[in-house]
Amino acid sequence: MSQPALSQIIRRLEGRLGLRLLRRTTRSVSPTEVGERILDALAPALSTLDETLAGLTALRDKPSGTIRITSVEHAAEAILYPVLKTLLPNYPDIKVEIVLDYGLADLAAERFDAGVRLGEHVDKDMIAVRIAPEMRQAVVGSPDYFERHPPPRRPQELVAHQCINLWLSEARGNYVWEFKKGGREPKVRVNGPLTFNDIALMRTAALDGLGLVNLPENYVSQFLKEGRLVRVLDDWCPPLPGYHLYYPSRRQPTPAFSLIVEALRHRS
Repeated sequence: MSQPALSQIIRRLEGRLGLRLLRRTTRSVSPTEVGERILDALAPALSTLDETLAGLTALRDKPSGTIRITSVEHAAEAILYPVLKTLLPNYPDIKVEIVLDYGLADLAAERFDAGVRLGEHVDKDMIAVRIAPEMRQAVVGSPDYFERHPPPRRPQELVAHQCINLWLSEARGNYVWEFKKGGREPKVRVNGPLTFNDIALMRTAALDGLGLVNLPENYVSQFLKEGRLVRVLDDWCPPLPGYHLYYPSRRQPTPAFSLIVEALRHRS
């Protein structure tokens, strides 16, 4: 729809209501308080309409449509992409959008079909499908770093070390390193010279000797074998629930979405 046509419709609606829905200046357009209330009221109805229309793809011969997934970087690289690169060539009418984010996105508000996070971070009102086995975190640093700093033996000693932080958008702060051993579950806020929201750069910084990182075990395993990274606090890092794909229980799955869920489902 063209901008002039849309403007005419909005002005016509404002005339019917006798209320202004948009605040207009020469540089921008934004909703008024009344406009915000209408948006809040209509959003659920429009979401239901979108799901209903998407469900009509069941009438077609082949699954089709666009599936939007919010995921953390590690899960997208280690799980989603390997499955999708095999699946999608057989279903040319399916498109998948993967948006990387370390916050817990609001699926409805941000128009995602599903999200991927560790099982412990999935809300109870969501349907959760396990897509990976249990995993462990690993605190690692380079041999060069440990020539200059004694290895920590307890999580609390990390406050005296240079650590590379992970930025969490939702919390508007850094990830707090979590540990567990013998009934104790210390959480440590670490400090250091660098903060990223990209674990590849965190790993690179650790390899370059700039500090310690706390990353998924299989993301650093090759460098541990090669001796380019050294692990510490191993006994404080127990297995964690694996990655789960989650989506609202009220969602009406389309054939394309159901196909992707089954392809990703973890089978032990």
